[in-house]
Order: sequence, then structure tokens, then C-alpha cells
Amino acid sequence: MVSFFNFFGEKALHFLAEQGRTVLFGAKAFLHLFTGRPQIAKTLEQMYYIGAKSLMVILLVGLFTGMVLGLQGYYTLVKFGSEGLLGAAVALSLIRELGPVLTAIMIIARAGSSMAAELGVMRISEQIDALDTMDVDPIRYLVTPRIMASVISFPLLTAFFDVLGIVGGYLTGVLMLGINSGIFFYRMEASVVLEDVTGGFYKSVVFAVLVAVMCCYQGFYTHLRARGFGAVGVSISTTEAVVQSCVLVLVSDYVLTSFLI
Repeated sequence: MVSFFNFFGEKALHFLAEQGRTVLFGAKAFLHLFTGRPQIAKTLEQMYYIGAKSLMVILLVGLFTGMVLGLQGYYTLVKFGSEGLLGAAVALSLIRELGPVLTAIMIIARAGSSMAAELGVMRISEQIDALDTMDVDPIRYLVTPRIMASVISFPLLTAFFDVLGIVGGYLTGVLMLGINSGIFFYRMEASVVLEDVTGGFYKSVVFAVLVAVMCCYQGFYTHLRARGFGAVGVSISTTEAVVQSCVLVLVSDYVLTSFLI
């Protein structure tokens, strides 16, 4: 019984220490946004990698998400004689929930994993230690531009996702299933208000900070992995960055929805 409590006590203390270190890491990186000279070149470079290079996969996923929503929504609403509400159902589902969440998850899969792996390789190859030796703050130099780029890129990609999702719902509902296009857009315009759009953008900004901090943290502290070093440590860090970022996005989405609804 004593060993049982020791095991879970040790795990709980390790979890709390990890979360505290993550919060302090993110706070330090975030404060650098307002101190010192802005790193415009590195921020633009990260915006290109996180934002522009993720655009095609966001557009593709957004289009087919909207098409699936249109298909499933139609066969659900037609049972109640409310198929005219399909435009509103698709738009609200995308703008309030699916747009920010799926955009964040796709960016985690494409760019977040890469951020963790890149910083992990820099850690095990002692490039981060070299920055410390040269009196260059590695968090300000490596992490802060990625956070800034994420904060800018996530809302823009979410907007593209929402628009393509609505187009996908239009293709399925109007062109394939025969709903009147005027009713489709009228119901959507009457149902979607500014608070829905701004709420989705608020979520995307929060997701951007959480994802960037978590992925950078996992890569930055690759050398602290107890189960492996070198290539094994990088693989573990990358896996944990993706899993924990996805969990954070879903948990924070619930919390934000409870406040914004």
C-alpha cells in the first residue's frame, strides 16, 4: 500500500512540476514579445512556415468538412422538415467550433510536430547551449517568433477554413441535394452574428498560444527526457508535443465555449 501511494505521489509531483515549468516557459517567451527589438525577419519566416505552408491542407480539410456537414445535416434536418436551416447549421458549426478546433489540430500535425522536432534536434546538437554561451537568450531568439507567428497565422487560417467549409456545405446542400440557394444564404445570414465570428477568432488566438508554447517547450527540454536521449528523446518530445497540444486544444475549447456561449 505504501508503494502504491509512493508511485502515484511521485507521478503527481512530476506532473505538477512539468506544468509549472511549462507555464513559466510560456510566460517568459510571451513577455519577450513586449521587450527588446522585435524579430520581424524570424517572425515572417515562421509565419511562412506555420501559415502559408499549411494553407493547402487547411483548405482541403475545410472543404470536405463542410461537405460532410452539409450531407449529414441535410439528412438530419429533413426528418423534421427543417432542411432550409442547413446553411445556418453548417455556418454556425464551422464558425463556433469546428473551424478553430480542426484548424488548430491540423497545424499541430503539420507545423507543431516540426517545431518540437526542430528545437529538439537543436538541443541535442548543443546549438541551444551555444546560444547561451554567446549570451543570446534562446527563448527570445527561438520561441518568441514562433508564438508571434502562431498568433497571427491561426486566426487567418481559421477564416480560410470557415469560408471553404461554407462553400463545401453549399456544394452538398444546394448543388447536390437541391436546397434553394436563396434560403441557404438567407438562413445563414439571419443566424450568424458578429459574436459568433469573434468568438471563433478568440478561440484560435488562445489555441495559437497553447500550441506554440507546448510544442516549443517539449522540443526545448528534450534533454530532460528520462526515457531516452538523442534521436529517441526527439521522437518522444515530438509525440508528446502533438498529443498534449491536441488535448489542450480540446480542453480549452470546452472552457472557452462555456464562457462564450
